[in-house]
Amino acid sequence: MESPNLEFEYGDTDTLTAELSELYSYTEEPEFALNRDYFEEDFRSHARGKRWIELTLDEQRAYVMSLLDALEVTDRDKRLKVARAILYLAQGVFDECDTEVDVLHWSRHNVFLLYDMGIFTALLELLSMEIDNNQACSSAVRKPAISLADSTELRVLLSIMYLMVETVRVQTEDDRPEWRAAREAFKNELGSPLYNGEPFALLLFTMVTKFCSMNAPHFPMKKVLLLLWKTILFTLGGFEELQEMKVRGRERLNLPPLPEDSIKVVRAMRAASPPASAMELIEQQQQQKRGRRSRRPLVKQDSLDTYNERDPFKNDDARDEEEDPEDTDSGIEGEVDPLDRDVIIQPPPPPPPLRPPTERVNFPKGLPWAPKVREKDIEHFLETSRNKFIGFTLGNDIETLVGLPRPIHESVKTLKQVSHRVAFPSSVIQCNIVYYLCQIALLKLLLAAAPTSKAKTDSINILADVLPEEMP
Repeated sequence: MESPNLEFEYGDTDTLTAELSELYSYTEEPEFALNRDYFEEDFRSHARGKRWIELTLDEQRAYVMSLLDALEVTDRDKRLKVARAILYLAQGVFDECDTEVDVLHWSRHNVFLLYDMGIFTALLELLSMEIDNNQACSSAVRKPAISLADSTELRVLLSIMYLMVETVRVQTEDDRPEWRAAREAFKNELGSPLYNGEPFALLLFTMVTKFCSMNAPHFPMKKVLLLLWKTILFTLGGFEELQEMKVRGRERLNLPPLPEDSIKVVRAMRAASPPASAMELIEQQQQQKRGRRSRRPLVKQDSLDTYNERDPFKNDDARDEEEDPEDTDSGIEGEVDPLDRDVIIQPPPPPPPLRPPTERVNFPKGLPWAPKVREKDIEHFLETSRNKFIGFTLGNDIETLVGLPRPIHESVKTLKQVSHRVAFPSSVIQCNIVYYLCQIALLKLLLAAAPTSKAKTDSINILADVLPEEMP
């Protein structure tokens, strides 16, 4: 009995509805109604009896602009209410729709409207403020168990950003021309230095390292990793883009084309091949045990020779082949003539083959690659040197070396020679993330050590995404 194949497709992403639903956990279900209530409370004072889907585009823009202004207030609770109203718009104003298709339609419409009005940039600033909130980090470190209440602001901001990135990333046939232009602009914006001279993906990587170093255990890692994956997929591309780059690269170097597409081969394979029943698994284990017990040293197979002699179907040609002179010689090698037992003449050993003279290869001293530094590293080096020798700094100036000693001049010259020059979109992330690579490499070790590094009564940090606000 063959087991049925799993309904699984090997690819970068699943369907849009599946990717959107993967963002939420079951403990966040009550927050959908909370987002709707905050939106209706604020929207009622602007719309005067109308629904969102009944407004014109200009009226919708005016309301989104009012939400954008409200995000800049100093009151933390008011900002959270406005952010929840924006999240309800990104979720497709589901209370005003009748079908799932309508929800996806209005979600896509609202996301492009939010991006056009500059909501993503404002959310990025709020996210940076929450990451640098030392008070929230210190209180989360002292708590024995982290719950949803400790990451409310972060979850709302990351949810809006994820919905915007995933919705804009997916292309549809009925996209408007302005939406296609907005997609390319958003893609370039995510790959360029957005905040503090660093790309958006690096900011998310920083959240991962802070979480792994136990400095911010309240970070919602599931949402951070999902948003990080979709950001990298949007800016750098997926499997299809990688295969196209391979083909173009081989054509540019005049190499033969690839014999097959590895992604297509993997997609055609079975997702899994489990045993049909538990009995088959038990039988396989018993056969392995019998194989280990019956494993003995090999002996001469006399029974096979006896079988060949008794074989009635063996022809005369086979017997002639057995009486081949080479076989006879090989049989005599084991038995020595009694007259030749005393003296056995061994043939002289063959002379060693002459080796051609090898050319001596001189390898250059040092590493086979050159180190790379960022322009930000040069700025930091000059800032430290100016504070030490002069007493003040010049900001981002890396050209002025007045007042610095001669060794500093030589050091700056060397750093500029090995400065990293961005040539590909992936190089933007690579040159910025290399500084944190040693911390990111410890992710698996830190997660593996998390249960043993805390008390038995404490929960693992990764459960903060699913634990309710009020623990029993």
